[in-house]
Amino acid sequence: MRLLWLLFTVVALTSAGVLQDSTKKRYDNFKVYKLNIQNKIQLAAIEKLGELTQKYNVWREYDRNTKQVDIMVNPEEMPYFQQLLRLNNITSEVMVENVQALIDEEQVTATADSTAFGWTKYYELEEIQAWLDEVLAKYPAVTEEFVVGTSYEGRTIRGIKISHKSGNPGIFIESNIHAREWITSATATWFINELLTSVDAEVRNLADSYDWYIIPVFNVDGFEYSHRKDRMWRKTRQPHATNACIGADANRNFDSHWLESNGASDNPCSETFAGDQPGSEPEAKALAEFLTNNQDKFDAYFSFHSYGQYLLSPYGHTSTEFPENYDDILAMGKAFADAIEALPYGTAYRYGSTAFVLYVATGTSVDWVFNELDKKIGFTIEYRDTGRYGFILPPVQIIPNCEELLVGMLALIEKSKELGYF
Repeated sequence: MRLLWLLFTVVALTSAGVLQDSTKKRYDNFKVYKLNIQNKIQLAAIEKLGELTQKYNVWREYDRNTKQVDIMVNPEEMPYFQQLLRLNNITSEVMVENVQALIDEEQVTATADSTAFGWTKYYELEEIQAWLDEVLAKYPAVTEEFVVGTSYEGRTIRGIKISHKSGNPGIFIESNIHAREWITSATATWFINELLTSVDAEVRNLADSYDWYIIPVFNVDGFEYSHRKDRMWRKTRQPHATNACIGADANRNFDSHWLESNGASDNPCSETFAGDQPGSEPEAKALAEFLTNNQDKFDAYFSFHSYGQYLLSPYGHTSTEFPENYDDILAMGKAFADAIEALPYGTAYRYGSTAFVLYVATGTSVDWVFNELDKKIGFTIEYRDTGRYGFILPPVQIIPNCEELLVGMLALIEKSKELGYF
């Protein structure tokens, strides 16, 4: 009888675990604050909070120019958080009143009745992969699949090559390295579609004159998890050997000034955890190997991110040193930003080196390509917005964001060509 009761208890607990695991994490009454940081003591206090990821979650790290930090706060921590702000004289502004409300609105759009793949809602990994299969089947003469490698959970990291003629210079785009940045894969798929279907003369020239290597979803495990379990998940999904926290920031895991100058964290629970060593994440390791083996096939590298409206270039490890071709990089950045701001939306982008314009970030894919593979064009694009919606950009803004990318890319690549890079 005792054994039967024990068995019943185990089954009940197991079932409860399955039920709990199948439930999406909710963010009811979680708020996002924009904090104004005026000194190192204030910054240290907020950075300490950022390590407590179940209670606080840094949406946008300290911007050295605006002196601001965006942070999401668990409602249970609100009294303590408000007290900390008062004690440290930190002024704040609420950017998002209820994170779950934004997520719910996003999900309403996701259930809209539509049979065709489009850009009025966000799609899950399986749907994006199916669309990619359709594209490859529809345009076999100019497209082919490439496989970067396999994720920790065994998913294939897929990309598409678009090439209209041999001998073209190559441009590589990596998207959704951070799982919760859904606008990046939405924009990548739209851009693929434009390269294949646009009848605009400038876009056709862009498509025909370059070989495009595009990974719509790089962090496949994290992206899947962000759809199925936790909308705000950022990292990979590999467990840590000595800590209960899962995953690392794949964009801090490349072997370029790895973990230097506080440009990443050595805390496995941090959103910017750099991993135990460079390339500890199978996804980052696979991409580094793939790019090394194919480095003669591309000349420029772009990494799609959100949010903040920045065009960031190397270096990420120092704000006092700049690449030899930095003047050219700034000229490309100006062309990109000016083209976007000239659109009716009037969206303003800031541009310049990562560490100078924004913050120190080390072990990033763009810096690794720039430094280790000696590519002279490397940019991180941080899409819309500046904090009103943050990572939960409403689907109605997908196409405007895509349009901004396209004109920005046209201008940047044209300027690169003028400067002799292509």
